[in-house]
Amino acid sequence: MTSSPTHSPKFIGSNNSPKFDPSSDIGKFTKEDSKKAVILIVDDKPSNLQVLFTYLEQVGFKVLVAQNGESAIKIAEFALPDLILLDILMPGINGFDTCRKLKAQASTQDIPVIFLTALSETVNQVKGFELGGVDYITKPIEQEEVLARIKTHLTLRKMRQRLAEQNQKLQLEIIQRKQVELQLQERTSQLEKVLNFKALLRRITEKIRDSLDESQILQTATEELAVALQVECCKIELYNSSQTTATIAYETSTALSKYQGTTRKIIDSPQIYQQLLQKQTIKFVNVASEFNHNKRRFSYLACPIFESQGIKGIIGNLWLLRAPAEIFEEFEVKLVQQVAAQCAIAIRQARLFSASVEQLQELEKLNRLKDDFLKTISHELRSPMSSIQLAAKTLETLFQAEATAQKSPTFTRVLKIFNQACQRQNQLVDDLLSLCYLDAKAQTLVCEEIDLSTWIPEIVQIFLARTENQSQQLEISLPEQLPLLISDISTLERILMELLNNACKYTPAGGTITVFAQATEQIIRLSISNSGVEIPPEEIERIFEQFYRIPNNDPWQYGGTGLGLTLVKKLTELIEASVEVESKEGKTTFSVNFARNEV
Repeated sequence: MTSSPTHSPKFIGSNNSPKFDPSSDIGKFTKEDSKKAVILIVDDKPSNLQVLFTYLEQVGFKVLVAQNGESAIKIAEFALPDLILLDILMPGINGFDTCRKLKAQASTQDIPVIFLTALSETVNQVKGFELGGVDYITKPIEQEEVLARIKTHLTLRKMRQRLAEQNQKLQLEIIQRKQVELQLQERTSQLEKVLNFKALLRRITEKIRDSLDESQILQTATEELAVALQVECCKIELYNSSQTTATIAYETSTALSKYQGTTRKIIDSPQIYQQLLQKQTIKFVNVASEFNHNKRRFSYLACPIFESQGIKGIIGNLWLLRAPAEIFEEFEVKLVQQVAAQCAIAIRQARLFSASVEQLQELEKLNRLKDDFLKTISHELRSPMSSIQLAAKTLETLFQAEATAQKSPTFTRVLKIFNQACQRQNQLVDDLLSLCYLDAKAQTLVCEEIDLSTWIPEIVQIFLARTENQSQQLEISLPEQLPLLISDISTLERILMELLNNACKYTPAGGTITVFAQATEQIIRLSISNSGVEIPPEEIERIFEQFYRIPNNDPWQYGGTGLGLTLVKKLTELIEASVEVESKEGKTTFSVNFARNEV
């Protein structure tokens, strides 16, 4: 077969067929595009097949031919051509029936079909379109028209395929977007749950941390978790000291029977408790009677309650029960673990507080016993000491009455020591009784107006003889106008006497003791200062402790009970004053500060 010259169109059939206008060509296929396209020609006349076959093959198409409808259908199903040129008038199955069967097949229904016909009636054309044909060419056929229509419909097919691909891609993108939206919604939901659980954990933590009552802690934890996680039962069991039994200390249940106070042996469920005692959280579904007396299946979550290292740090377990189909999710497990950790801390704090209260009560009991003992022994000592002191006075009187008798210096010295010892012993008894009554808050205050300008010199007068005998200077420095002080005068006198006595004891010969006062808008300050001695900084913090004495700082070897400054501290607190100590540059000053009262 030979192809027709390219300069003149080739016709098949009669010459009265309408001419084709090349300007209507909308698709320009390259040679590479043509090589990829497969054309199936169906015609019962070999001459027509040969002409079309030769022309289309020269253009670059891959061409398949069939002379009847049955062959066309088989070839189309096997080769899946890109376009079919189908003659209508054929023996056997005509073109319309062939087209109908091709369109009925899923694999071939999208292949564009162009009818070839010598018929020009409109009814046949309409029928061809109704059967799924995309176009028709009337005989005699012009080659350029065939090529133009083939290119047009191949272009349209390609565009449809691209559109289908784009639609498919768009559908895929829509599906993916929906999946992303669903994932986002799921993550948002999970985030909301996490935030809600964080708020719940914070609320539970605040509640149980604010309580020092162990029962209240257990109740709060179980009730809050039962509501938040919507479980049928939430309970806390606590181990005994040897961790051989576990007792349900508190239980919150919606429908199940309560077993609060029930104790079970650890040895009865070794597999469960072996994991719990190793601080492992466990989940399981069971109907075992030791966990559920209702004989129903439940999904269990058990979380150990512990706060420190080692098995001894495990306090108990937190149990949650719900329907077997409703498993415990991971964030719920983490929530329960965190609540269990907070419970462990709160329970430990509550137990420490309870132990502290018990210890405090025991200390108070011991203090009462001590005070009772000191009161009793002080009263018992006072009676014989009064008798001894009276006997010493009598002995001294008798000794002085013997005017003619030779006075022994040794006897005089012994008698002096005896009197001093009696005075020290009586002072000790008085200090002990005063401290006992102060600790018991049995002191009764009678507040009155005190004129310090006249009252201080009266108290200082008592110590003049003592300071002269010890070669000390005793001075008073008071401003011209001092405001009246409202306080208990007997307590204030005891404070001043103790401070003056302390100054006399620790001031060396040639030293000076100064009593002075000053007033500001806020306070009235009464001070006693003595020179020639300093208290080391490390000793200042301890001088108000009971029975504490500054070592190696008693030039007159008077000794002491170590109760004088303790008594001063407690007495100043009793009258709502404060005492300060300053010791530097060879001088020590004790100051008692009173808040300024309007008279």
